[in-house]
Amino acid sequence: VTMPGFGTTARTLESARRLAAAAGAELREIDIRAACEQHIRDIGLDPEDRESTTFQNLQARERTQVLMDLANMEGGIVVGTGDLSEIALGWSTFAGDHIAMYGVNASVPKTLVRRLVEWVATHHASGPEREVLEAVLLTPVSPELVPPGRDGRIEQRTEDLVGPYELHDFFLFCLLRWGAGPRKILFLAEHAFGARYDAAALRGWLGVFLRRFFAQQWKRSVMPDGPKVGSVSLSPRGDWRMPSDA
Repeated sequence: VTMPGFGTTARTLESARRLAAAAGAELREIDIRAACEQHIRDIGLDPEDRESTTFQNLQARERTQVLMDLANMEGGIVVGTGDLSEIALGWSTFAGDHIAMYGVNASVPKTLVRRLVEWVATHHASGPEREVLEAVLLTPVSPELVPPGRDGRIEQRTEDLVGPYELHDFFLFCLLRWGAGPRKILFLAEHAFGARYDAAALRGWLGVFLRRFFAQQWKRSVMPDGPKVGSVSLSPRGDWRMPSDA
């Protein structure tokens, strides 16, 4: 199911269509803009607002409502798309993409998701499927919840806002797998990434990671079940115990 909204670019919508066609899957296209406009009127949000948290989150929640109700119709479940990196940073809309019946990617970090897509494109896919997977890999990571620029390109780039996922996944591994504190994590990051990021950038993004990681535990406390993949998990029903007010 693809659900174009206010921030959906022609590039990502076309990628969804092409990928479904290449996989031989049925694709349902449900435009959420009219429903969101109605909701905006219902709650009294400024109709000119196209950037606030409310404007962005109501789109994510509308999409989740559509998926949940389709699941009821079909007698199925909503498969969550959120990955380990998003769960660690709390980069999801509560009661939106944060919610599903089962979170299959909950222990797979963003960097590994990209590596797996790259591997499939290189070693398994061919023709149209390979072309669209390569196009996806070249697309900036974005929730696409604010309108695109005048040139039709993505304006809202996740890594510009919360930092590079290659750093956050590294920080997360050091924190959870090794129990490293901030000084040790920074020391290791300087050795691993010193050629690409200066010390100030590493310290700054580590600060973002730590603030978001501790502030967003309340979302993890009510996340859906998911499998443990590899050695790091944030499931509150498995490996990770942490009070939300830590």
